Amino acid sequence: MKGRIPLLFMLCALCVLCALVFAACGGATTEAEEGTSPAGSGAEFPVTIDTDLGRVEIPQRPERLVSLSPTATEMLYAVGAGDQVVAVDDQSNYPADAPTTELSEFEPNVEAIASYDPDLVVISGGTPELKRALGRIDIPMLQQPAATTIDDTYAQIEQLGAVTGNVAEAEAVVADMQERIDELVSGIGDEARGLTYYHELDDTYFTATSETFIGQVYSFLGLENIADEAKGSGTGYPQLSAEYIVEADPDLVFLADTKCCGQSAETVASRPGWDQIAAVREGGVVQLDDDIASRWGPRVVDFLEVVADAVEKLLSARG
Repeated sequence: MKGRIPLLFMLCALCVLCALVFAACGGATTEAEEGTSPAGSGAEFPVTIDTDLGRVEIPQRPERLVSLSPTATEMLYAVGAGDQVVAVDDQSNYPADAPTTELSEFEPNVEAIASYDPDLVVISGGTPELKRALGRIDIPMLQQPAATTIDDTYAQIEQLGAVTGNVAEAEAVVADMQERIDELVSGIGDEARGLTYYHELDDTYFTATSETFIGQVYSFLGLENIADEAKGSGTGYPQLSAEYIVEADPDLVFLADTKCCGQSAETVASRPGWDQIAAVREGGVVQLDDDIASRWGPRVVDFLEVVADAVEKLLSARG
């Protein structure tokens, strides 16, 4: 991913110093008018979605979707709407067969978007100019802000299932996620409670607190976040100092800057004073996939699985 801070959570909120504090999307409440015919699995059109950001009406099953959100792209393909997607933004790199373009949510070219003749555009944040421009040319738009809880993720998946005519598929995705998360959490039990961790967003020590979506993933397993008491923690994304991290002595260090900043267990171990940290001494430095750790879509379960595996290895090593 381009840029030093890999997380789309942070990109969406850079206007307030990397704060992921968008309002959570509303529930996937839909209203189908009487007399309409089925389209897709369990869907009827027109469909109306009520969100905290307003009401969106989809008159018929979209056949030309444009996604300007990497997370929405992953969700669309997960619910079986991939064949309806005609273009995705320059940050959407999963799945591999998604039709990636030079479109950008953060530097929008409305003419370029319109050239794909979309009947629905999905965004995560977007600029006011983009929203106004899409409204002027009468292109339906669904905004799905960065999630703050796993329930937001479930709601967004179900929303996309509803608006694309893939209701049953979306419900199946959510059910599968819930089952996998329950299995991972029950597999660890209470053994991880009390273990501390540091989640690194970039090599200048920006991190995420327990109040963020990222932090909630760790909280599933009972891990304690060293950033929660740091200066600036109220933003959700404080910048720590090397001294603070060394003094906190986390049991685990998770690197979500392996792609953007080339960080690894080796580079962390070579930082001055970091050889004193328990995570470095005991092999508890975990290299994450920046993209998986930055998006709130279906692959959040893969993220949790990596965390659970690291916890199990640490507990096993400690006997």
